[in-house]
Amino acid sequence: MKAEVFDIRGVRTYVERRGEKHLPTIVLLHGFTGSTKTWHEVAHTLSKQYYVIAVDLIGHGKTESPLAPDRYRMDEQIADLHHLFQVLQLKKPLLLGYSMGGRVALGYAATYPERIKGLLLESSSPGLRTEHERNVRCQADTKLADRIENDGIEKFVDFWQEIPLFRSQKRLSTERQLAVRNERLKQNPIGLANSLRGIGTGSQPSFWDELERLKFPVLLLTGSEDEKFENIAREMKRLFPNVLHESIKDAGHAIHVEKPRQFATMIERYLKTL
Repeated sequence: MKAEVFDIRGVRTYVERRGEKHLPTIVLLHGFTGSTKTWHEVAHTLSKQYYVIAVDLIGHGKTESPLAPDRYRMDEQIADLHHLFQVLQLKKPLLLGYSMGGRVALGYAATYPERIKGLLLESSSPGLRTEHERNVRCQADTKLADRIENDGIEKFVDFWQEIPLFRSQKRLSTERQLAVRNERLKQNPIGLANSLRGIGTGSQPSFWDELERLKFPVLLLTGSEDEKFENIAREMKRLFPNVLHESIKDAGHAIHVEKPRQFATMIERYLKTL
């Protein structure tokens, strides 16, 4: 693995690279409270056949956490990715994004559809359809951001790991659960709070109307126990022209954490069909 820090539009951005440059490229984008570390097991497997790039998104992991919430907006993060791909000289990579990272990946794909080879979305969505839904979610995200800043990272993580979305992770080994918790505890509270304000699901634009025009191959991955995102994926499947939806049995929201080997195998199997 090669770990590097790049100046991307004024933000020090942490990147990990695995595999050989001549191989097909796949870029991994983590979810909220995550980092490149969440991908280590999957990235190790994929790097045998792919050139794997994992990025700490703004406000997360070892990437900087600017004080201005506007710097975290979707259009800013799309511009960051575009600049990073130019710096790394990536040509038509595959994008794999989980949850928040999936929303960023979809945002990039909708903005630069000619510059990617395919899109793989794990437990993700195109955002909220109506302005009312976005306003309600914005208010909730703002309250949560304030809570992180006021109560501190440990109390927030205590709360976050107990939300219903992550209930299935209770079946993981104690060691695995502790690793997930420690990854969250190492986050910068300013980065997490501003991420919610700048690119929370309520703050980002809706990409639902963009899906029909995106012709590249798309894989949607969801866990069978994550009913909300199973339903979102079914709706997305009706709109993407070139799409496959795979549901992983006995998995929840974070499939790559709960079943990393099965997740990597499904990715590899799908990519061989392209």
